[in-house]
Amino acid sequence: MTDPWVALEPGADPAERVRVLHRAHETFTEAGTVPRPVRGVVAESWRRSARAGVRPDGTADIELTGSDLGACRAEHPLAHVMPLFRELLGTFASDGRHLLAVCDARGRLLWVEGHASTLRQARRMNFVPGARWSENAVGTNAPGTAVAVGRPVQVFAAEHFARRVQPWTCAAAPVHDPRTGRLLGAVDITGGDGLAHPHSLGFVQAVARAAESQLALLAPGRRASGRPELAALGRDRAVLTTEGRSIRLSRRHSEILVLLAERPDGLTGDELLCALYEDESVTPVTLRAELARLRQVIGPGLLASRPYRLTVSPESDVAVVERRMRAGAVTTALAAYPGPLLPASRAPAVVRLRRRLADGLRAALIARSDPDLLADWVHAPWGEEDVDVWRALTTLRPTAVNRVRLATLEAELKAPDGWARREDR
Repeated sequence: MTDPWVALEPGADPAERVRVLHRAHETFTEAGTVPRPVRGVVAESWRRSARAGVRPDGTADIELTGSDLGACRAEHPLAHVMPLFRELLGTFASDGRHLLAVCDARGRLLWVEGHASTLRQARRMNFVPGARWSENAVGTNAPGTAVAVGRPVQVFAAEHFARRVQPWTCAAAPVHDPRTGRLLGAVDITGGDGLAHPHSLGFVQAVARAAESQLALLAPGRRASGRPELAALGRDRAVLTTEGRSIRLSRRHSEILVLLAERPDGLTGDELLCALYEDESVTPVTLRAELARLRQVIGPGLLASRPYRLTVSPESDVAVVERRMRAGAVTTALAAYPGPLLPASRAPAVVRLRRRLADGLRAALIARSDPDLLADWVHAPWGEEDVDVWRALTTLRPTAVNRVRLATLEAELKAPDGWARREDR
């Protein structure tokens, strides 16, 4: 058979890449077995990998080393459950000549531990702490695909997108913050044929759930100050965590708390009315009724009036991103940004805040000129039509896929109704 990877060189059509990978997978199954069709989760991952311009002969880049890696480990929430991972998976990994790996939500490996000889083999493909194993960097692989789709994934041998990873089998499960639901990263077990069993996936999934339970028990200790937490990025309804309980707010209550969190000094009734409603016919009585309902939901002690303000300033995910951007920590700011602020909201002040935050972050990414960070942005749902970031990425990484995508977006912008269509999306 002609080498299928020839069709996967830079410049190849993404659709042809997927067709070739399908044929390759059906051909490169074990000798003597009947070729099996590509599993849906793998086919979808291959398509995403092809669209991202991943090269099948490429390898992972190492992004974090030395003190930077140490700082990321120390600050990451999964550091709290590493003893649990080692207890549940460490012996299994060492005895079975496998590896235990833990990555963050961007697919960067923070810990890789296990059998010594397997670690040496893994280093040859940069499966090491600090390396970026996201799907849009190295293609289909269990930890990278698990964080991409948000569910457990097992990848066998030739199902890997990159050639040098195909001798391996891996299973990974995402780990979420039990209070907010935010993706924290994934726990992975990687090795040889011994992992090619459905029980491997069930095992690693059970370990991930145990980690989430452990984090839930640790949560009160991490909030010893009693300060509420507000999560509003990448979701239409915010979650307020206060006094040991998580409250999923209505859309209007989400908007109110986001705005009050941004203004510790408070807002008058008229200011809040203008900030929330496009329709000037809405009366102060309507707003007062909404605030009364909000007090019933969150408790009377947190919301004061004259002016309306929060008695305890919450730690919001918006503030975390803003603080990191001010410090010039673009990578960690992007890591803390799961998506636009209350994307369905049309409240005038929320729209302004959403644009300010997104524009500030995308400007920082363009200024940083890191192609991997730019790729993260344009391959996320909120950035896939961001022509300015696509231009910056294509300048740094002028692959055929990137050039075609940029040309398509620029053609749309030149169309008579191009801007109108983009504003509607």
